[in-house]
Order: sequence, then C-alpha cells, then structure tokens
Amino acid sequence: MQIRHALVHLITLGMVISSALMIWKGLIIMTGSESPLVVVLSESMEPGFERGDILFLQMSKHPIRTGDIVVFNDGREIPIVHRVIEVHERRDNAQVDFLTKGDNNPMDDRILYTHGQLWLQQHHIMGRAIGYLPKAGWVTLVMTEKPFVFCLKCVVYLLIGALGLLLITSS
Repeated sequence: MQIRHALVHLITLGMVISSALMIWKGLIIMTGSESPLVVVLSESMEPGFERGDILFLQMSKHPIRTGDIVVFNDGREIPIVHRVIEVHERRDNAQVDFLTKGDNNPMDDRILYTHGQLWLQQHHIMGRAIGYLPKAGWVTLVMTEKPFVFCLKCVVYLLIGALGLLLITSS
C-alpha cells in the first residue's frame, strides 16, 4: 500500500514538472521568443526597471524602433536588457543594425558588444519588452548572487524531503 502512495506522489510530481515545461514551451511558441520571461539583474535600466523586475518578451514581425526596450545576447552567458537608442538601416542588403544603452548608463553599449562589434543585428535580439511585473524576480537574484544560500542541490533536497514528508503523513 505504501508503494502505491509513493508512486502516486511520484507521478503527481512528474505531472507538475511536465506541466510547467509545457507551459514554458507554450509561452515560447506564443511569444516567438526563446526566452519569454527575463529578470532584470542590474541597475542599468533604473528608474524604469529595477533589479528583480520580471520582463515579458515578445518577438513580433513589427520592426524594432528607437526607444524600444530589448533583451539581447551576443554570446554572453547572461542576456542584457537595454533600450534601443539608434537604428541603422542599410539599403544595400536590407540589414537593420541596432545600438543600445541602459537608461542609467552614461555611455552606449558598444563596450559590452563582442570585441570589434559596433552594432547589434536582428539575430542578437531575444525579444522586445511588452510588460513587466515589479520585484517578482527576487528569487532569481538570490539564486545568482548567493549560490551557497540557495543552491540547486538545496532545492533538490527540499523537494525530496517534502515528498518524503508527504509519504509519511499520508499513510
């Protein structure tokens, strides 16, 4: 009988995890962005966005224009959230280039781009911000800044412990 309860709890946990993954994949398809949600990790976009704010992203067919807030990644480990301050359209090959800058930064982002790169191209853009949820990403900040306090192993141990507790109490 206890094996049956353990299997029920294990299957329930599996369903919760697979449901979360399906929701994430659904958001990717609906928004057209490989990362439909991002957390602001620095003060570079203050006062508009603060550390810990969650941004909702979308990749639409509408062209990106000056003033849009985009998330880009040109090979770095962590994507960057900044505002487009200049759009450069090349007529010879129909390519559009972008220059970005954090609202709270004194200079544009050319120093952040890959060595020798002066502009971002469309393939660097992960999405355009279409909304945000203030301070909802604080857990992500804790995980990235204090990995010893909130490590992945701790989460796994907590989940296993919670599952064990459910098994004991539900018998």
